[in-house]
Amino acid sequence: MAQTRNRLRIIGGRYRGRRLAFPDQPGLRPTSDRVRETLFNWLAPVIAGARCLDVFAGSGALGFEAASRGAAEVVMLERASPVARQLEANARMLDAARISIHRVDALQWLSSPGEPFDLIFVDPPFADGLLSPTIERLHDNGWVAPGTRIYLEAPIQVGLPALPSGWELIRDKTAGRTCYGLVSVIAEDSSHACGT
Repeated sequence: MAQTRNRLRIIGGRYRGRRLAFPDQPGLRPTSDRVRETLFNWLAPVIAGARCLDVFAGSGALGFEAASRGAAEVVMLERASPVARQLEANARMLDAARISIHRVDALQWLSSPGEPFDLIFVDPPFADGLLSPTIERLHDNGWVAPGTRIYLEAPIQVGLPALPSGWELIRDKTAGRTCYGLVSVIAEDSSHACGT
């Protein structure tokens, strides 16, 4: 049975102060309160009514926070069954009807054609090198459109990856051993890239 002694706290919105359990799982590290506070300050003008995709949901810290702050829909992708089961239990506990959880391999799911989301969280396990292939699939398969915001998180020694043409890094910061940034998809004929 999965251990659930790990807890995270929702820091703003409808579910503010609620504590959610998450199981022990290799590579699972919830985005810290400090980083989430900064990120959702950045997103305050666009979060209400947004369609959100949490690509590597893990603890659900980002997806649940988005739902708490008024997102219209949150789709969470999680491959590990014990983690997905806990996400489902947390969504039931919060009575969060706007959240759907899919037990899938994220890269495989994103390899199919999709409809654009307003906001996408990409915070994969650091050791797996998944940021760049995820970005490629989002860009190539219709998951983004002009105006889509994408949150990226990476280990500071690796840095944020190069971005496709038409993607622009609009905010970035570091916290401890983590660097993170907010990207906006802009007009297709512009070319912006960020290095490490």
